[in-house]
Amino acid sequence: MSQFIDKLKRMSQVAPQPIGFKAAPLVSKPRLLLVASADRADVAHLADYVSGADAGLLPIMELASGVKRLKEVAQLAPDIPWGGLLKDSGQRGTKRIIQAGGDFIVFPSNTSLKVLEDKEVGKVLVVKSSLDKSLLKAVDELPVDAVFITAQETSEYFLTWHHLILFRHFADLLTKPFLVSVPPSVTANELQTLWEMGVDGVVVDIVVSQPAGKLKELRRMIDSLVLPSKRRWKKTTALIPRVGGEPGPVTEDEDEDGDG
Repeated sequence: MSQFIDKLKRMSQVAPQPIGFKAAPLVSKPRLLLVASADRADVAHLADYVSGADAGLLPIMELASGVKRLKEVAQLAPDIPWGGLLKDSGQRGTKRIIQAGGDFIVFPSNTSLKVLEDKEVGKVLVVKSSLDKSLLKAVDELPVDAVFITAQETSEYFLTWHHLILFRHFADLLTKPFLVSVPPSVTANELQTLWEMGVDGVVVDIVVSQPAGKLKELRRMIDSLVLPSKRRWKKTTALIPRVGGEPGPVTEDEDEDGDG
């Protein structure tokens, strides 16, 4: 399974307390994930630029050259999983991406269904924020692991209240973890708000004009965020012991007082 997708799912969930005397499982503390988009990064010092990230993402404009560069960056910064962002909807050959060290792929909705043939690689669907909201539930049923929500970005991209409205709406309708793009200048308060709105991970562009330690600074911000109490967490299933049988799932809608 994809290392990045596994971590994304674990970090976007809160395990419920077990009912009865069952020991509580050891789970990782939820947190916002940080993905470094390395399209314009200085390859010679790539490891320094992506230090602090949970994963790296490399846009692939053309398959042959993109796979070659992906292999290069995966070797230069092997401590994090790398993914390929497919720009050409006609691209095939995700096996070559895996062979080059790719852990997951990010692709638009007009990509060929051929990508489903590769079970080993994680799959993240790009969804434009302008998508008809009536289609969001259909997106949630698709055989992908996560969603990357993209919005119209300008050269002076900054987060707005409109972004929050969109992200909150996506969080209400999606059970899959989802990522959003944020500017390198994002603040700790903005990250806290995004997390509270239901965002599971942020994607940040790395550019040569920014200091090499920028992602480490963002990592420190994320590590200092307060676990949201009002966030709609994606919960794992609680188990209730039953005499003479296997444990059965309990949902939040069941009456715990036993009145029914």
